[in-house]
Order: sequence, then structure tokens, then C-alpha cells
Amino acid sequence: MMRRLGWFMVMALLVHTGHAWAQSARSVNDTVLDTPLTAMEQAQPVPVDDLPEVMARQRALLQGEREAVLVVYESQKKLCWQKFAVNPCLNDARRQRRQALHPLKEQELSLNAQERLWRTEQRNVRLQNKAPEPKDPS
Repeated sequence: MMRRLGWFMVMALLVHTGHAWAQSARSVNDTVLDTPLTAMEQAQPVPVDDLPEVMARQRALLQGEREAVLVVYESQKKLCWQKFAVNPCLNDARRQRRQALHPLKEQELSLNAQERLWRTEQRNVRLQNKAPEPKDPS
């Protein structure tokens, strides 16, 4: 009975994946980061000089969320090994892990694209500052 109750608790947690993992990721990140990125900071435009720090904080948030997903997966995997039908349970656990990690991967890819754009802009600025000024014919 306790195993079944534990399994239902894990399943309830997985049903509320976005909220539960985001909450646990926030608690993990609050210990990792001194000042976690708030929703208000995410909505406001970021000065160009602060962009690397903001990107690093967003990466840390994504890493915390990923770790929370993997903690749930590991606990679910342990519960699967106590069941008679282990393989279907493990397959479901892997499927749920992939579904939970997919949005995080999308956010990470978006963040990588933003970082590439920023680095390209910074390189172009450095090249413009380095280029010789055109001589005045008069």
C-alpha cells in the first residue's frame, strides 16, 4: 500500500511537471545564485553590458530546472525497479523525462542563439572601432 501511495505521489508530481519542477528548480537556484532572475527582470530590456551576466543567470536557472527533472526521474526509476513490469514503467519514466526536458532544451537553444547574436554584434563593434577612418579628400 505504501509503495502504491508513493507511486501515486510521484505521478501527481509528474502531472504538474511545469509547476512542481519550476518550484523545485527555484529552490535549488536560490541556493546557487545570490540574486535569482525574477520575472520582472526577464521582461525588462537588458543593457548590453549586463547581457553576459543575465545569460549566465538564465543558464543557471535552466540547469537547476534540469537537475530537478533528473531528480524526479531517478526517484521514479527506483520505484520502477520495485514493480513486476519494470520495462514499461522505465519507458514511461524516460518518456516523461524527455517531455519535461524538451522545453528546457528549447529555451537553451534560444539562449544560445541570443548569445551568438550578441557576440556577433560585439565583434562588429570591435571591428568598426579598429577600422581606419576614411581620409577627407579636401
